[in-house]
Amino acid sequence: MTHPDFDAAFRAEFRQLVLWRRDVRRFRTDPVARERIDTLLEVASHAPSVGLSQPWRFVHVESAERRRAVVESFTQANEKALAGYGGEKHAIYAGLKLAGLKEAPVHLAVFSDDGTHTGSGLGQQTMPETLHYSVVAAIQTLWLAARADGIGMGWVSILDPKKVTQALDVPAGWNLVAYLCLGFPAEEHLDPELERHHWEVRSDLSDVVFTR
Repeated sequence: MTHPDFDAAFRAEFRQLVLWRRDVRRFRTDPVARERIDTLLEVASHAPSVGLSQPWRFVHVESAERRRAVVESFTQANEKALAGYGGEKHAIYAGLKLAGLKEAPVHLAVFSDDGTHTGSGLGQQTMPETLHYSVVAAIQTLWLAARADGIGMGWVSILDPKKVTQALDVPAGWNLVAYLCLGFPAEEHLDPELERHHWEVRSDLSDVVFTR
């Protein structure tokens, strides 16, 4: 098979895709077809993984009871996080919308199967954390694929992973890497939410690239 020609126009479009990928917290409640999400997951499953271990496990969370448990975990963790800030940061944090759990039609929990035999442990002997890095690579691939399809995605990290894992009743050895909300965005923004609300600014490239 002849490899595709990723020309300058495609590269420019890809850069726009990366720039417009946002952590979405404001969703419309319109349903998204399961087949459409599964198509995105098929793309995500082609992400790189250490030793071709493919440790990602995607769980569609559709049970109202399980979703309530996740929302409860978020609420508790969010209140605790808010209490840890003071002054201006406390005020800004209190005004941020940090999850779309109640509005998003699709909830997706992403786990790493840390006991997988796929890949026979290749590449994990000195850096076992690469198993989780592989799952993150799949999540980023899913994020870009979703954005290209007009679907927004938000990563909810303000929760108790142990409580969420217990609520979802997954096999032992599965470790939660991400809890994702997906749906059609209610708003479109080029700038990140946290930058727009003055929580943080983007680092200059010179501050994060070094030579040794």
